[in-house]
Amino acid sequence: MTNGRLHRVETGWVVTDLQPHVSIRFKDVFKGIPTGTVPPFHLKDRPDIAADLDWFMQRFPLEMDQETECSLSTGVRNYTQGQSQMDALRDVAYVAPERPGFKDGEAAMPYQRRAAEMLRATGRLLLLDDVGLGKTVSALASISDGWGLPAAVVVQPHLSAQWVIDYIQRFTHLRAIEVKDRKVRALPPADIYVFRYSNISAWVDMFDPLGIKTVIFDEIQELRHGTATDKGRAAAAICNAVKNRMGLTATPIYNYGSEIFNLVECIAPGALGSWMEFQINWCTTHGAHWIVKEPEALGAYLQEEGIALRRTHEDAEVASTLPRLSKTVIEVDWDDGAVTSDRDLQRLLAHRVLSGSFHDRGQAARELDMLMRQETGIAKARSVAAYVRTLAEAGEAVLVGAWHREVYRILNERLADLNPVMFTGSESAAAKKQSKAAFVSGETNIMLMSLRAGAGLDGLQLRATHVVYAELDWSPQVHTQFTGRLHRRGQQHPVTAHYLHTDGGSDPAIMSTLGLKASQSHGILNPFGGMGAATPVNEGRIKELARLVLTQETKLAGRATQ
Repeated sequence: MTNGRLHRVETGWVVTDLQPHVSIRFKDVFKGIPTGTVPPFHLKDRPDIAADLDWFMQRFPLEMDQETECSLSTGVRNYTQGQSQMDALRDVAYVAPERPGFKDGEAAMPYQRRAAEMLRATGRLLLLDDVGLGKTVSALASISDGWGLPAAVVVQPHLSAQWVIDYIQRFTHLRAIEVKDRKVRALPPADIYVFRYSNISAWVDMFDPLGIKTVIFDEIQELRHGTATDKGRAAAAICNAVKNRMGLTATPIYNYGSEIFNLVECIAPGALGSWMEFQINWCTTHGAHWIVKEPEALGAYLQEEGIALRRTHEDAEVASTLPRLSKTVIEVDWDDGAVTSDRDLQRLLAHRVLSGSFHDRGQAARELDMLMRQETGIAKARSVAAYVRTLAEAGEAVLVGAWHREVYRILNERLADLNPVMFTGSESAAAKKQSKAAFVSGETNIMLMSLRAGAGLDGLQLRATHVVYAELDWSPQVHTQFTGRLHRRGQQHPVTAHYLHTDGGSDPAIMSTLGLKASQSHGILNPFGGMGAATPVNEGRIKELARLVLTQETKLAGRATQ
């Protein structure tokens, strides 16, 4: 009697004729196979799958022909060699070589060269180093000597000129072309083509004619929604067309841990299985979302497989001289006189969120979120302006994070004599460049910046050490990115992040919700930090916000009757 048969096919492996008890054990090991299904089972062609099959067959031998046996042995050998190579590259005693290609006076740090060698060894790397540790230089170090060229770099629109001028031209001898538009045409030969997330969908068919061998996605969290977006679909097509793939971000997870699937799928397709397999193996539901059950385990897996690499400012390898970061959380006054939102509408929306139909709940939730966050920002804007004024008049340069136009209006009005500049989604690229220049040169001590603008922006750390949050975001990673505008290499002084919140509106719900999202990110990014399981949250963020609205209404009604 045989336990079953293993066949090698073009797409991977097919397991057939398993005995019932062996089939049960097989599904215990390969959890991406849905419960209740019966052979044949199909597995993808990956070295780690081959290694798992070989391990399983130590207990339950399967029949296979000579070709299949040879393919399995090759897969196991490739996996073993790859693991040995990764172990060597991660060893603290390993010193990465200094490869040519950098200009005189410029060089990559040893830890940056280590990241470059990992990409060159595997052709895939999700580099998750802390904000300000020079992920850009790590990427350039991998291709500076001509390896993997020509390359494409995909960046956020406001960073394309910075990549060409401040990074590629400053550090290397490589020829770079900045592609600013969607008008597809023949491009002159270059070593690096710098595209934007906003235009890659138009240029995707040109990657093959250009002969692109390597793609580098800067701030790859832009692809966290996967192929549900045009840029996600374009990125998937690009990754299928090139040999080497690299993603750079210190904040891969803006909301829930399941976002990491789309980033890994871009850099190392199939490494986490299909979306369904990822859900089964790694996730549990939280309302309408998927969260990672054991973020530390997933983070450890990604690093042990050589898919991801993460270093922090505290790592001995980095030996960072970056000054410390401190945070201060300050409650400010709620100004009812500044609030113009409709209380009756808030109450109606809150009731719909908690008891309406599915469609009504979704629409009401979006409207309530928008209304309450704007109301909260407006209600504390005058207090925020006073706080910022105190810092600015003391001679401190201040970066202020906000979101809503009315909040910007109030801040600009209250701080007009201090000449604040703007860097938000409403300014053109030229206007943003002008604002940055004015702030860095000292023409003004105040820059108002959108919480989700300017990711990766370099240079502000040369002037400022204070970040003030006029409004809060649901995602802790937005705060991490925003603080990273100042807390990064080149900063010579301690940085302080000032979180200004109020005991009303959306702030209490947001501050509570951030616990779940922070735990998802922390566990995956820092798998060996002993943080434990994700923080459980029993209710959705908007439902909690709705309850707060109704509670506040009850308190107000009670006071009115006294």
